[in-house]
Amino acid sequence: MYRQAVREGLVEVFLEAGAFVSGPTCGACLGGYMGVLAKGERAIASTNRNFIGRMGHKESEVYLANPAVVAASAVTGRITDPAELEG
Repeated sequence: MYRQAVREGLVEVFLEAGAFVSGPTCGACLGGYMGVLAKGERAIASTNRNFIGRMGHKESEVYLANPAVVAASAVTGRITDPAELEG
């Protein structure tokens, strides 16, 4: 899927919108590496768990959503319903 996203130019769209794109990993999900959040930073993720401090600083914010919402949000830079990007 990653190669397909690169070929279609989607990764470039996400990067231009300020997203960080990586391969599958648990690093950020557990606050270990790959983008640990600082105080006041926000993330939207398709992980299956959310609790204070899980992805970094205790005063960061993590929003959970399905992959389609995460992708649409990466394009717009805000939490977005994928239907807003249709047509």
